Amino acid sequence: MFENYIKVACASPEIKVGDCMYNAEKILENIKTSANNKISILCLPELCITGYTCGDLFLNKTLLNSAWKALNFLIEHSKEKEIITICGLPFEIFGKTFNAAGVFSKGKLLGIVPKTNIPNYGEFYEKRYFSPAFEKNEYLNINNKKIPFGTKIIFHVNETNNCKFAIEICEDLWIPDSPSIMHSKIGANIIINLSASNEVIGKSEHRRTQVKSQSLRLVCAYVYNSAGIGESTTDMVFLGHNIISENGHIINESKFPKDSFISSEIDLSAINFERRRINTFKFDPNIKKDYDTILCNLNQTLITLSRKIDPHPFIPSNSEKMIERCEEILNMLALSLEKRLKYLSCETVVVGVSGGLDSTLALLIIIKTFESLKLNLNGIKAITMPCFGTTKNTKNNILKLCKILGVSCLEIDITEEVKIQLKNINQSIENHSTVFENAQARIRTLTLMNIANKENGIVVGTGDLSEISLGWSTYNGDHMSMYNINSGVPKTLIRHLVMHISKEKQNISDVLSDICKTPISPELLPPESEKITQNTEEIIGPYELHDFFLYHILRWGRTPSEIFYLATHSFKDVYSEELVLKWLRVFYKRFFANQFKRNAMPDGPKIGTIALSPRGDFRMPSDAACNIWIEELENIKTKIE
Repeated sequence: MFENYIKVACASPEIKVGDCMYNAEKILENIKTSANNKISILCLPELCITGYTCGDLFLNKTLLNSAWKALNFLIEHSKEKEIITICGLPFEIFGKTFNAAGVFSKGKLLGIVPKTNIPNYGEFYEKRYFSPAFEKNEYLNINNKKIPFGTKIIFHVNETNNCKFAIEICEDLWIPDSPSIMHSKIGANIIINLSASNEVIGKSEHRRTQVKSQSLRLVCAYVYNSAGIGESTTDMVFLGHNIISENGHIINESKFPKDSFISSEIDLSAINFERRRINTFKFDPNIKKDYDTILCNLNQTLITLSRKIDPHPFIPSNSEKMIERCEEILNMLALSLEKRLKYLSCETVVVGVSGGLDSTLALLIIIKTFESLKLNLNGIKAITMPCFGTTKNTKNNILKLCKILGVSCLEIDITEEVKIQLKNINQSIENHSTVFENAQARIRTLTLMNIANKENGIVVGTGDLSEISLGWSTYNGDHMSMYNINSGVPKTLIRHLVMHISKEKQNISDVLSDICKTPISPELLPPESEKITQNTEEIIGPYELHDFFLYHILRWGRTPSEIFYLATHSFKDVYSEELVLKWLRVFYKRFFANQFKRNAMPDGPKIGTIALSPRGDFRMPSDAACNIWIEELENIKTKIE
């Protein structure tokens, strides 16, 4: 366990039907391998000690005795292993036989969980052999130990963390009121399913959908382990379809036909945050009295993540999904602006364009909206306002783009106006301080607002989500507009949206490609030989890091330590630990210091799970202190130095 992750595995060993000790040896091999690989929870299939396809042999006392002997063999050989094992077996008690899961760790049997729902349709006829679980737990005296027997058991892995798992068996998943619903309401954040699901055409996709859906609905990890090679093929085929799902996403899955072992790390922090965030997900104290909690002590071990942590969480890695995502976002943005224009009965939009990514996307969205509304493009007032830092390349790009698109672009040089403003406040033009920069931004916004009034239109803002999170805007300058179309789009995604449009519209492909290659800059400081001197990412840090930080802070509520760990894992070949820590500190400082800008931000559409509108997703006082977050980062700094 490390940084609220716990490593789990599914194994589907190649068994021999009815040969319990042979199967136990195979299971033991998986236990040893798993323990050596720092896996904390190992799941094995339904009835794996005997095989699921034993038929009427389940009524035979010899098989039942052998299965019990094999389980005890495994328990005995688990003494020195820091791992919890869950495996299926037929278990006889109270004159009945149950399809059960035995849970054991470090030489101790922790509990026995029987199957609740016994299928008796199609190729399944389990009621011939097995009885359903009782409504309430029973307690068995096994080797002078009180062992719970029942479905209402929560296994708590160590008292110091939030890992709680519960078990259901195969058919239990497929019914409307599965036991896992109650398990999750009592606090289980990992559900283990021991299954023997045979393969028929199309069933794997159905199974995959069911597991993903259950993990999404219950806000949990769902670990599904199925019987594989070695089961009888008299009437069925088993291929060991194992799935590890978390919050509606599959994080690992076996590949047919012989990938019988899979593992991954469960993100307990993400699950527990999501349960805190969703206030309709409720703990049910009324059922607590019916449950037993079993503490499973494991020594904490440092694990290395094997699962992929996407360094670009806002960008789909699959090209087809990327196209679909871009189309969806572009339509959302255009429809949101369309609604605003209809409400205002407005046919004129004013937008400041610089030749940068953000204003380019805003212009393209405005055009898309006007085309949808069948409005005359003359109603689009694109304004470029060169000043001290404007380069020929960015200026020429936007003029060329507007010309090709059939949009008039008015050029207003604000240099003299800014000089007058600086003179009026007794600020030297040679002093390139924040005042020098912000004066330009505010004059630009003043100009846009005045033109909008004159033309009876609205100013559409261009600042993106990443800039809003960092406060990388001038208060009452580019910070302000009458509607900010880009406010829900992170910087790392903007480039992809513009490139997507360039592929769709060949006539503007070249100019859009050049805009995408231009360094990100507000162009407020004088260039050198027509080269941009003010590179945003050199000043405040790489946007791909900041977008990663933003996503994990807001979407999953992670701590600075967790984010540092995940970032160094995701960007290990790109940024050093020292750089990640440096820019993470910058992010926290700027994020807290600039809440006052967000509390006064204009309307703008939410298009993803992350948004910063104070009227919607994120509320924070403008004077909230960030001391405890910075202190945690200082502790990390001490450790890595």
